[in-house]
Amino acid sequence: MDKLSLPTFNINIKESAGKTVIFDIIRKKYIVLTPEEWVRQHFIHYLIDHLGYSRALIGVEQGMRYNALLKRTDIIVFDRTGAPLVLVECKEPAHRLNQKAMAQAMMYNKTLKAPYIIVSNGIDHSCMHVNPVDKKVDFLNTIPRFEEILK
Repeated sequence: MDKLSLPTFNINIKESAGKTVIFDIIRKKYIVLTPEEWVRQHFIHYLIDHLGYSRALIGVEQGMRYNALLKRTDIIVFDRTGAPLVLVECKEPAHRLNQKAMAQAMMYNKTLKAPYIIVSNGIDHSCMHVNPVDKKVDFLNTIPRFEEILK
């Protein structure tokens, strides 16, 4: 798998039915290891181990409706009341973070209404704050720690 700019973690990988799988600590099961899953698992551990996000408040690949379409979000962090707080859209490392990737995350967020949106390919990361009043999007220089966004 590609080297990412995210910190490493205790990776639990094995072979199963002829496929390489990685253990997901949120879903508590092994998942087929694709380049996007590699990024997703690194990002989950980055949020928990380095930015103080609570494992109990993270959802992975949860279904949501956008218009009549059923979509799956990569990572959602909820606040302590269960409201979406951060939407994370993961791309494989070869996928550049371009306008199309940002637009996809923004489209998902029209339904979720999370105040923070992150798009990552594991190498580059873009974090946005959506002002709930005027819907203005501000790009942030860093990904905030959990306690910073709860204020």
